[in-house]
Amino acid sequence: QVQLVESGGGLVQAGGSLRLSCAASGSTFSNYVMGWFRQAPGKEREFAAMSWSNGNTSYAESMKGRFTTSRDNAKNTVYLQMNNLKPEDTAVYYCAASKRNWPVTPREYDYWGQGTQVTVSS
Repeated sequence: QVQLVESGGGLVQAGGSLRLSCAASGSTFSNYVMGWFRQAPGKEREFAAMSWSNGNTSYAESMKGRFTTSRDNAKNTVYLQMNNLKPEDTAVYYCAASKRNWPVTPREYDYWGQGTQVTVSS
């Protein structure tokens, strides 16, 4: 079992930045690929980024260059740095943990945090 707790969401103006954190507990953090997803009202949950314990990362095309994920295996924490935010980035952001090799869909993740709201005003 893995417990995930996100933090760092909030209200920001367009062009601003936020850093989300996700603290993990309950199992060996480095065994998991850690993903970030987001879900806007009325839309499906969307893949944003993921990271492996060796530091490798992968991003959705629409977020490359603006979003950066990183992880601190010693602190069991993964981060999502979001820059140049746009109103269309408004969503609930979730972190998730998976033991699969290349998990890009929600169904490939085994554990989820409760989500943190990000609202970008124009």
